[in-house]
Amino acid sequence: MTDKSKQTEYNQTWESKNKEYSNYLKSRSSARSFVKNKATLEDLEEFETLINERRKLIATSNMD
Repeated sequence: MTDKSKQTEYNQTWESKNKEYSNYLKSRSSARSFVKNKATLEDLEEFETLINERRKLIATSNMD
């Protein structure tokens, strides 16, 4: 077995043990890539609205 296949096996094991966090990281990476490389001005304006709404939600849930 080569080092690369061992690393791949390790990565797959880690992902299976950490599915939720792994999905979070993949989603975050995709979002960043989209914003940096493909988003239009309209997309960015929509994201600003969504981000502000999310911030408000998180801020109010932290007050409880």
